[in-house]
Amino acid sequence: MATWRFDAIGTRWEIETAEALTGAQRSRIDAIVAGFDATWSRFRADSLVTGLSVAGGQADTPSDAVAMFDAYRELSDATAGAVNPLVGRSLSALGYDAAHSLSARDPEPAPADWQNVLDWDGEQLSLASGAIIDVGALGKGRLVDLVAAELDDVDGDLVVDASGDLIVRGEARIGLEHPFDQAKAIGIATIRDQALCASATNRRVWGDGLHHVLDARTGAPVRAWAATWAIAEDAMHADAVATALFFDGGPQLAERWGVEWVRMSTSGAAEHSQNAPVELFMRKS
Repeated sequence: MATWRFDAIGTRWEIETAEALTGAQRSRIDAIVAGFDATWSRFRADSLVTGLSVAGGQADTPSDAVAMFDAYRELSDATAGAVNPLVGRSLSALGYDAAHSLSARDPEPAPADWQNVLDWDGEQLSLASGAIIDVGALGKGRLVDLVAAELDDVDGDLVVDASGDLIVRGEARIGLEHPFDQAKAIGIATIRDQALCASATNRRVWGDGLHHVLDARTGAPVRAWAATWAIAEDAMHADAVATALFFDGGPQLAERWGVEWVRMSTSGAAEHSQNAPVELFMRKS
């Protein structure tokens, strides 16, 4: 297998293919990633979401918006509002802002009525007032899907891995990293022609108890669950369920979407869906 490694959207990517990708193929991937970042990055002054964050407004609907925000509606309903695409200002309040100040203020809840503030359809994306869109609950998975789709014409097995959010053509055995010790795994997942996405509170940490997985209702980081993994037919839905599993309602959403999963509590116990293709090395809750 040939491996192409590169950095994009603030994380490390690896694409494994039977034969090395050509320059033209890499350029196509670069263009997809650049377009996604220019639209959805809240860390860029020139992005679409940054432009809308000042006072709201309208823009032509980006190609990803309907799929992502339709999924967000289901995420929000399933978690009683804990997952919310307008959580960007909540993250900024805790120091995870565009300047990476890492200086936390008091937690700031996201707008509970986000579906009245944010509107999307096939033509217009609009914000009724200034708010910071953050698609972190499923955006990286969506981009993994887009990159993988661009490589449909590549023969043989394929892995697109964006540091924990990945999609596989063929079969792969993947270690589930222990959130308290990166040198260990809590188990192994075996997937075939599927996506696996992970989320953990030991990633993107910048202070005592400060990490990127927030409860939108309070603006504060979650405390009960330390790490989650979800396996689905596509990476966007796997990524979305990996986020939902930090909250009540996550397992029910996973069942409705046909997603298998594993999660580990901060007390060190693990649980998984009935048919999850995993072998765990630790005690179950």
